[in-house]
Amino acid sequence: MRVLITGSSRGIGRACALKYLSEGHEVIGIDLLESSISEESILRKKPTSSYIHYQADITGPLPDLSDIQVLVNNAGVQEGGHEIDINLKGTIAVTEKYAFTPAIRSVVFMASSSASNGAEFPLYAASKGGVVSYMKNTALRIARYSATCNSISAGGVLTELNQHIIDDPHLMQQCLDETLLHKWAEPEEIAQLCYYLTNINRSMTGQDLLIDNGEQLRSNFIW
Repeated sequence: MRVLITGSSRGIGRACALKYLSEGHEVIGIDLLESSISEESILRKKPTSSYIHYQADITGPLPDLSDIQVLVNNAGVQEGGHEIDINLKGTIAVTEKYAFTPAIRSVVFMASSSASNGAEFPLYAASKGGVVSYMKNTALRIARYSATCNSISAGGVLTELNQHIIDDPHLMQQCLDETLLHKWAEPEEIAQLCYYLTNINRSMTGQDLLIDNGEQLRSNFIW
């Protein structure tokens, strides 16, 4: 299938790109950064797969692409003051340009646990809450193509964006203590779930999946 992934040069986006390539799909990546996926790594994944990279900002202008079957909206920022423009408006622009065609089979949005608990930076939490609401709007409109649309709301993930926490034993311990399973997710785990939602799932749509190692469930019962 023809798969478009935004934010494909690192973290969850890169893990998703490698997962789809390993299954033999054609992957197109859009990222502000240069490609981090070499031709050699593609051939090791599966000879039938291919990767095309566009170095671009999702806030525009966007490349003209046709017949996208799977769209993974992953690109985003955590802070800096442009969270609404990038995480929400940029994601909407990508979806409106590529998703609403007869070729589409599935769309996945990378939201955040912040979308439901309001934690982290204010603009980030607001942008991801907007992504979840827009996902549901997309699911309503994309159903006419018999396509599914869902979002993944991850808690802590071991990616470069969180490296300053990962490298600080004290901060990392505090974060792990906030989870029931005392761990963070690996990018590859999120990529596996993304692949399931787009290429195996045919009946679940309009849903937000919380993957946070039990962080929101954690509570201390006092009697």
